Amino acid sequence: MDAVMGLLGILAGLGLLIWLAYRGWSVLLLTPIAAMLAAAFAFEPLLANWTQTYMAGAAGFIAQFFPIFLLGALFGKLMEDSGSVQTVAGFIGDKLGPRRGILAVVIAGAVVTYGGVSLFVSFFVLVPMATALFRDAGIPRRLMPAAIALGTSTFTMSMLPGSPAVQNAIPMPFFGTTHFAAPGSA
Repeated sequence: MDAVMGLLGILAGLGLLIWLAYRGWSVLLLTPIAAMLAAAFAFEPLLANWTQTYMAGAAGFIAQFFPIFLLGALFGKLMEDSGSVQTVAGFIGDKLGPRRGILAVVIAGAVVTYGGVSLFVSFFVLVPMATALFRDAGIPRRLMPAAIALGTSTFTMSMLPGSPAVQNAIPMPFFGTTHFAAPGSA
């Protein structure tokens, strides 16, 4: 029964986190609330869960991966300020034409993330380009998140070898792999 309540708490906390994040709440405020909700559902001691589990895990994650996120954000900002991302997006949009706005956004997202821009940073870079392409093609804006996610969060994140993205770097010490590990590689 405790395991079922714990699972329900995780799902309730995750649902609350997603719903309030979409409503514009800060994720920095929401994650501890969601963690405490999950702990309460599992009948865990809240203060111990907060100090020993949540804070220890958050601090360890930040300490281990902050340099990767920082360098990815700096690289993304450099590419945005230099106009590299807009050039890539404009080139792809011109070659495919305005009627293929969704395909242009998917390909631009793949090129940007495979080029080394962090997945999280690429969203901020691709949204203005996708807005313009979707407006020119008459495509509803509600399809934009799916097109961006398809280009940035699927095959470039997990399937193509050599990706410098953080999603490829995080499992390397655990699996003993390199950036060039991929399905089918020896």
